[in-house]
Amino acid sequence: MPETLMEDFGKTVVAWQRRHGRNSLPWQNTRDPYRVWLSEIMLQQTQVTTVLGYYERFLGRWPRVTDLAAATLDEVLAQWAGLGYYSRARNLYACAKAVAELHGGEFPGSAAQLQTLPGIGRSTAAAIAAFCFGERVAILDGNVKRVLSRVLAFDGDLASSAVEKRLWNHATELLPEEGVDRYTQGLMDLGATVCTARSPDCLICPVQPLCRGQAQGDPTRYPVKTRKLKRGRRENWWLWVERQGQVLLQQRPHTGVWAGLWTLPMFDDEASAHAALPDARLEPLPRIEHALTHFDWVLHTLRGDGSEGLTPGGTWVAREKLADYALPAPLKKLIEES
Repeated sequence: MPETLMEDFGKTVVAWQRRHGRNSLPWQNTRDPYRVWLSEIMLQQTQVTTVLGYYERFLGRWPRVTDLAAATLDEVLAQWAGLGYYSRARNLYACAKAVAELHGGEFPGSAAQLQTLPGIGRSTAAAIAAFCFGERVAILDGNVKRVLSRVLAFDGDLASSAVEKRLWNHATELLPEEGVDRYTQGLMDLGATVCTARSPDCLICPVQPLCRGQAQGDPTRYPVKTRKLKRGRRENWWLWVERQGQVLLQQRPHTGVWAGLWTLPMFDDEASAHAALPDARLEPLPRIEHALTHFDWVLHTLRGDGSEGLTPGGTWVAREKLADYALPAPLKKLIEES
């Protein structure tokens, strides 16, 4: 790695972040590990604009990690509903319990110790340690991988764990001696606002003079990752049944898609849904097309009143109480609009 890059990169990022970076988000300007941790988990694979409302609601209900640990998983999932990637919510709850029970309600003070907690990986642990404890340690989330890969023209295939380890080493080599918290935020800001995936704005990028990818003429060829997910397709039928202002819900298994969430009774085919309520007249509602990470999900809904002869078990919930249950975003929208 060129000496000039190692000397100038960190200083340039720090100076740019101070002037042009994001400095007024609700989880910034604090060294409270709980607030930083909560934001880091919510921001995984989710945009800032989406996270803002959820973050404020979580803090309003559970202002300390011990408050969150004292909640129930159903309560946490209900507050998380609509944010997606629900394993994050389950890990969030497990982590809060571990901090409360094993660490006296205080987050450990180093990246290495933070990684021992549920749901906290290497990059998240490093972000918390840098922001809250000033530890000089590198992060490597998706945005940072993109920035560093382009600056270094790193053409190794990041589908390989051994190759990704090399990029981790480069990320550590580039750490500035001082201001690691602002540097870390600066890398995140560059990736989110300037060095974007498809249309990087190289003309205003502060590290453009140092960027090998831009010098080669096509920074978007980086990062390199050949392994791609094969998307599948799934089709299911919901049975929406009401009686006396109550809706029948069933809880999903605690593993798999929407684990632990509540939905309408779900069937693999239309005939099975009709067979569950054989004497009812069921009205088909517009189908829902819901995109998940690994597959596209087509959801059909059959709606009917009454429950005579209904075969699936579940829980009857008053419509005004549905907000207390963790419903997946498509179902929440369906109920609100119907």
